[in-house]
Amino acid sequence: MSNSNEIHVSGHIQELVANPSPLGLLGLAMVTLVASSQKLGITTGTAFIIPWAIFLGATAQFVAGLMDYKHNNTFGATAFCGYGFFWFGVAMTWMMANGTIGMSAGITPDIHQLGFAFLGYFIFTVYMTVGAAGANKVLFIIFFLIDLLFLGLFMHTLGLGGEAWHELAAYSEMGIAIMSFYGSAATVLNSHYGFTVLPVGAPFGSLARKAAQLKK
Repeated sequence: MSNSNEIHVSGHIQELVANPSPLGLLGLAMVTLVASSQKLGITTGTAFIIPWAIFLGATAQFVAGLMDYKHNNTFGATAFCGYGFFWFGVAMTWMMANGTIGMSAGITPDIHQLGFAFLGYFIFTVYMTVGAAGANKVLFIIFFLIDLLFLGLFMHTLGLGGEAWHELAAYSEMGIAIMSFYGSAATVLNSHYGFTVLPVGAPFGSLARKAAQLKK
């Protein structure tokens, strides 16, 4: 016999989650700033880039992606988690190259395998750039620069061009850092004050217009 005083409550409890984009963009900005300094010849080696790749490029973006899943933001979650995993992979590659984690004697790694990984991320970034146009113009510029970064990386690593591709990757990566700092600052300041402190630009393109019409 059930207790007449027993109360059953069912339903969905919505957790309040802050916008994780400023953290994710900060992680992207920091790692690309440090990594581009090496590509541009301002600094040498990759040993001291590894911590920033693991904690900012990888972990900060991955955490932001997980929080975007709570926001039901498929685009943001896929982008931040996807690029977070990329930087985990790059950090491990650099650790192998620096002898932090060793390979068996006599094994010569094939750099073209890394080139195909860059090609895969170029493909990923191209369709994510289409989605970025539906977010804001600053994010679109960031993704367009990431397109150029991976284009330069896979062309140079696969030996399909000369040093110009490496320079394209280097300058694109520095541009990503600058725009990501701006995007992080704009998102956090605009959210904090409740009005536009730094503009990011409205969504644009035919897909964005169609999406806006469907919401009416």
